[in-house]
Amino acid sequence: MDIEAQYNKALDYLYSFVDYSLKHSSELAKAEFNLDRMFALMEELGNPQSKYPIFHVAGTKGKGSVSALCASGLKVAGYKVGLYTSPHLLDFCERIQVDGEPISHELLVELVEEIKPAVAKIPKLTTFEITTALGFLAFARQGCNAAVIEVGLGGRLDATNIVTPRVSVITSLSYDHMAVLGDTLAKIAGEKAGIIKRGVPVVSSSQKEEALEVFERVAKLEESSFILVGKDIKFEKIDLSLDGQSLRLVDNLRPLTFDLQLPLLGSHQLENAATAYAALKVSGLEISDEAIQKGFAQVKWRARFEIARREPPVIFDSAHNEDSFAKLRETLDAYFPDKKAYLIFGASEDKNIPGMFAAMQPKIKRLIVTRADHPRALEEEKISELARQAEVPYEALSPVESALARALELSAKDGSIVLSAGSMFVTAEVMRAWNNSMSLRGR
Repeated sequence: MDIEAQYNKALDYLYSFVDYSLKHSSELAKAEFNLDRMFALMEELGNPQSKYPIFHVAGTKGKGSVSALCASGLKVAGYKVGLYTSPHLLDFCERIQVDGEPISHELLVELVEEIKPAVAKIPKLTTFEITTALGFLAFARQGCNAAVIEVGLGGRLDATNIVTPRVSVITSLSYDHMAVLGDTLAKIAGEKAGIIKRGVPVVSSSQKEEALEVFERVAKLEESSFILVGKDIKFEKIDLSLDGQSLRLVDNLRPLTFDLQLPLLGSHQLENAATAYAALKVSGLEISDEAIQKGFAQVKWRARFEIARREPPVIFDSAHNEDSFAKLRETLDAYFPDKKAYLIFGASEDKNIPGMFAAMQPKIKRLIVTRADHPRALEEEKISELARQAEVPYEALSPVESALARALELSAKDGSIVLSAGSMFVTAEVMRAWNNSMSLRGR
């Protein structure tokens, strides 16, 4: 059997377990989340997660960008760095990266075979739990001496929360996954604060007061130092272009001031950079300011206001709740103040779609409603009805390839932006369709 056939067989094995990312929110709310299974599984595997220092990153928005920034800075500083994130965009192995590259299909196959006997001993394991174990094991096998681990959902009962990290990081909080995490910011913050460990420093992005009170209280209870971006670490924008942006950091803890360059666009990425900087500095790992500057300047993190073509613009984004759509609109206003967008849009059934429309409405020329090939994707008819109620001009087209083709056709006539957002799985399919169309054109 060739390696791709073995790889697909390994993926079939992983997806044969309960995969809550494919479940509706009502089923997710009833899920039996606890850490006992993970502790048991990692014990069977020899606790590879204890073999390297870890950065543990939770939050609603920005946790992927902060994780990527931390990993890039560590790599430049000379560490062999594991990066564990979810979900993936185009290939499952994107979830488990070493020094910025996904592990090979061959290594995933080997690791899946290795863990099967341990998995067989522990009932009710989920796809995410097994994948998390694979990530921890891969980093040990590859000789990583630092790892950045992104929380999947929440924090307190997330499969990643078996680690004792060097630093716990909590990025910007907003309303998401409320059926599981709670319907107030304080409740959501309580779940995220579950990653705070006794004596381990905590770095937080700026937060609304309701959430901040929770984090400060839990950090005090756990005798953990608490570093707040916006207070202990301040930042200001210097300039921006389509090539990137620069910011000035003021570190009140050291104290010093220095400048950073970022290829990631949007003002929210300035705060993510300040958060990642603080995490690196309080981790206790040796990393110079120069390594942070160089690492941040060359970070790669896809589908975060990713400009695939400049004229007419084609942009891939991962915005999928009301708050992230507000940030997306701000970024569009900053970089393309005179352009509106043909928004290729699909979403999962648990999202506040009217809130997303309200946040983006001034920038929408027309909504191209579509549905990704995903069990949680909402039907085009339901999204279309919400668009009609919100008085957003729309049309519906599936599959996603057809929606992209239509948006490109309209954009070619008037130069408006082609923008994909609403869910990661829609944007992933748009990216795949775009790559295919570029290949066909021989570019």
